[in-house]
Amino acid sequence: MFLNEWFAPQGMGRRLYGRLLQMVITLFGLLVLTFIIGRVMPIDPVLAIVGPDADQGTYQQVYHQLGFDRPFWFQFFIYLRGLLHGDLGNALLTGKPVADDIIRVFPATVELATMAIIVGAGLGVPLGVLAAARRNGALDYLVRFISLAGYSTPIFWVGMMGLLLFYATLGWVGGSGRVDLAYDGIVARHTGLLLVDALWAGNWTVFCSALNYLVLPASLLGFHSLAYISRMTRSFMLAQLSQEFIITARVKGLSERQVIWGHAFRNILVQLLTVVALAYGSLLEGAVLIETVFAWPGFGSYLTGGLLLGDMNAVMGCVLVVGLIFVTLNVLSDMLYQLFDPRTRL
Repeated sequence: MFLNEWFAPQGMGRRLYGRLLQMVITLFGLLVLTFIIGRVMPIDPVLAIVGPDADQGTYQQVYHQLGFDRPFWFQFFIYLRGLLHGDLGNALLTGKPVADDIIRVFPATVELATMAIIVGAGLGVPLGVLAAARRNGALDYLVRFISLAGYSTPIFWVGMMGLLLFYATLGWVGGSGRVDLAYDGIVARHTGLLLVDALWAGNWTVFCSALNYLVLPASLLGFHSLAYISRMTRSFMLAQLSQEFIITARVKGLSERQVIWGHAFRNILVQLLTVVALAYGSLLEGAVLIETVFAWPGFGSYLTGGLLLGDMNAVMGCVLVVGLIFVTLNVLSDMLYQLFDPRTRL
């Protein structure tokens, strides 16, 4: 019934128009803001290209080739014109098209973020539910402490301590990088997801090596998202457990398990979908520090390199991808919200 309403000609046109307009305005605002910030940054991309020992003639030639001698609005217009033709420009860092660079590095971040959200949501949701069900008990205090620690501890410090303990001291996991150097490049690239490509090739040695290097950074990122997800789940559950229908369910003689999971938890699924979706989006764009600490060749490392070099083509391409991810996740979560909650369809 909901799908018929959503995809009905009149309703579909109105909703799609609103969503597309929202996406265009949001992404355009991001591009304008990023372009302005890029021009006021105290970093000279021309100097990064020609080097500090280049003569003035070489500097001016590159300055002109990059279009920096033209008015600001004209530079932005040229960038938008290329963007509409699918051209994000060339990266100063690699000399290759930014779109090709993003396609190359983004799967590594997707793999890291996906494993992290599995850890974060897989542990955070049940911990939040149980903490709310046993409010002010030992488990509740433990979950609240974990949430506070995970939310307030700097992720780069956690990453360095994790490397020091589990890699350098105990030797349980791999260190920096995505796979052991002996196995780098052995598996053919199909999806860019190393675990998937290793399974595709049937190479269990590379799969185990990649998993060994993935488990620590993914677990630390997952711990960070676990703190947020468990905290929100607990808050949602406490609000539901104070409702009258919960009292009615208990009076009817339902078991505590049925009350918690069959009634209260079902009512927060819609809210949890939004929380988990936004947490996943945050992991995709917010893994910069973890990727830097672990030398993970992903989207965050590429963005950091572009920022340090003043490579605005790379930075704006990354900002555009991040904005598109968040807008898309918001739209999808909104559709799922309406799918599971009939009240929002009015």
